[in-house]
Amino acid sequence: MLASLKVTSKHGKAGKETKMDVLVMENLLYRRNITRLYDLKGSSRSRYNPDTSGSNKVLLDQNLIESMPTSPIFVGNKAKRLLERAVWNDTAFLASIYVMDYSLLVGVDEDKHELVLGIIDFMRQYTWDKHLETWVKTSGILGGPKNTSPTVISPQQYKKRFRKAMSAYFLMVPDQWSPPDLHPSGSQSEFCDENS
Repeated sequence: MLASLKVTSKHGKAGKETKMDVLVMENLLYRRNITRLYDLKGSSRSRYNPDTSGSNKVLLDQNLIESMPTSPIFVGNKAKRLLERAVWNDTAFLASIYVMDYSLLVGVDEDKHELVLGIIDFMRQYTWDKHLETWVKTSGILGGPKNTSPTVISPQQYKKRFRKAMSAYFLMVPDQWSPPDLHPSGSQSEFCDENS
């Protein structure tokens, strides 16, 4: 899903040299008929868009959770495994370079009956100021509930929360729709072993 580049720019002939790590991804929404668009971080804190009317509205985690009873996002067994593997690998890489605050952009393409997804956002490194913000918000010094999960957490915590949420947000449907006793080949135990 991601490609990593190191960009170096020099300002003027004897100017200051600036180095920046850039993550590049394809335009996920190009030539797509996206009917629902989600920006998912795996957090429920301040992650709700009350204005869900109109096209091109970006919905958030709580919007997805709210719509799950009536409009869940189903994926097949293979697609679920591929999604979880991609999320696992990308979050391992991002945590290894001490980055957090990314999102999974999810678009539902009704015409093609497909999901388009990718990790996006302005990704922040977990520097000393973010570490301090985490401590202050967790301690409750500046108000707010004490010992509640802050919005800013370490890359390792962010990775774990993100992985867990992405796994829960996409519901898997079985590959076989017929009950085991109607399966033409073999016994029920063979059928269960084959699909586990």
